[in-house]
Amino acid sequence: MSQKTIGSFLYDCLSNEGISEIFGVPGDYNFSLLNVLEDYTAINFVNCCNELNAGYAADAYARVQGIGALITTFGVGELSTCNAIAGSYCESVPVVHIIGGPKTSVQQAHKQMHHTLLDGDFEVFKNLYGFISQYTAKITPENASIEIPAAIQTAKETKKPVYLLFASDIVNKPVMQRDVNISKKQTSQTSLQAAVQHISQMANQAQNPVLLSGVHVSRYNLQNQVQQLVEKINLPVATMMMGKGSFDERHNNFIGLYAGSLGNPQVQNIIEGSDCILAVGTQWSDYNTGSFTARLNPVNIIDIQPEKVTVGMATYENILIQDLLNALPGSINKKMSSVPQVSFSYDYDYSNADEPVTAKYYYPRIQKMLKDNDIIIADAGTFQFGSALLKLPKGATYITQGGWGSIGYGTPATFGACMADKNRRVILFVGDGSNQMTVQEFSSMLTNKCKPIIFLVNNREYTIEKYLNAAPRPALYNNIALWDYSKLLEAFGGDFFSARVHTNRELDDAIRQAEMLCSQKLCLLEIFTPQMDAPDIVHKMKNVVEQLEKQM
Repeated sequence: MSQKTIGSFLYDCLSNEGISEIFGVPGDYNFSLLNVLEDYTAINFVNCCNELNAGYAADAYARVQGIGALITTFGVGELSTCNAIAGSYCESVPVVHIIGGPKTSVQQAHKQMHHTLLDGDFEVFKNLYGFISQYTAKITPENASIEIPAAIQTAKETKKPVYLLFASDIVNKPVMQRDVNISKKQTSQTSLQAAVQHISQMANQAQNPVLLSGVHVSRYNLQNQVQQLVEKINLPVATMMMGKGSFDERHNNFIGLYAGSLGNPQVQNIIEGSDCILAVGTQWSDYNTGSFTARLNPVNIIDIQPEKVTVGMATYENILIQDLLNALPGSINKKMSSVPQVSFSYDYDYSNADEPVTAKYYYPRIQKMLKDNDIIIADAGTFQFGSALLKLPKGATYITQGGWGSIGYGTPATFGACMADKNRRVILFVGDGSNQMTVQEFSSMLTNKCKPIIFLVNNREYTIEKYLNAAPRPALYNNIALWDYSKLLEAFGGDFFSARVHTNRELDDAIRQAEMLCSQKLCLLEIFTPQMDAPDIVHKMKNVVEQLEKQM
């Protein structure tokens, strides 16, 4: 029996993690990797239109499946992917980035090769990726059996991207077998017991405790543990921007989005008036805190992070988040009598059917069409903020870049989500400015027979940038070209349905048609709105930005 090659070993390791698609773009240095993959039946290579889009697609795939992967070529390819991988690092998404490099002999001779800086340095890009990857390794026959599993384990444990560089001539060489014992991180029981005792004391004494469910609840698949804790104490639950979708929003204890002064004032009063905030896996970033308008007393916060917990002013290290959540329900004896009742932003009817369509109408209408288990994707921009106030159906997966916020993420992310789960309905909300960045992936969707429903606001501008811009006069540089997106789809080829929407009635009709056709074809609903049309949360944000500018 022949010894396993490095390429086969790599794909076996990825297949064992449930990866059945790898995104990427062919390039001469990665041909050997792709040739092995083409004959590997358990994983399909999925061509993207460029490496940036491949990175975004792999990121969304990982959010749905738990881990993702992509292949790029040395230098030009991997650098094109940097923005996507940086986003995965920021957003805690485990992506295995596989790079095909020049032959070993070429690297050892420091030859001036294409796709390099022509200085003989073949380590420079790996070194760059060290800043945006949790683990980097240059694979050889001697270390492959150690480094590949170690990188994958690191991605799974830290929920961060990892980087693996393969010289093109080693892919078909045999793996040198080694005894591999990859240790997993363990919780310090002493630290855990002390933390649980402190948390229980604080929670049991609290008069109005609440829970904030954060991004790491989703990344570490801890939704059930959080719900168990919520139901044990009968806690009100809110999410922040990055944590949206981490708690069942149809649950009786869910009170909505907390975004400082940008969100629902009722939710703001409940959270900021609490004397015990169980913050599970949250990030205290500008988007999450409503441009830092959150007014939270750190003494009242139990800040539970993936490997530590801070209770008031005391920090307990070396505690895995899943172990802490498993221990807490049995140690807290408190039970709240009731959960405050709040109103939700889009729980209203707006019935003027012949009025020009605006955010005031389309957000409540979209909320009504959402179904259990939908995958919902919001690109950066006004949709990211407006969609944060949707009340998600049970089992929904919500995908956005609530921390990195790179416009253009949504379209290739939709492609990645469609490939990750072909049995769930995928819905994209994107503006024309964002879509123009990465529109090529419409072609990939059609080629691969993906069937998302796409809501595309066409208003010929970067709306969110205009709201964020505190310039004394309107800036012309935030205006963009007017495209005919249905004609683009026609040029890309494939089966699709498109509708151009100008009124509320036309939106209703288009949604009904899309709901009937989305099991058969891609559906594009192009919504024409007035410039500067945006949901209330964006208007609030503009006021905050203007106040901050005055203080500077």
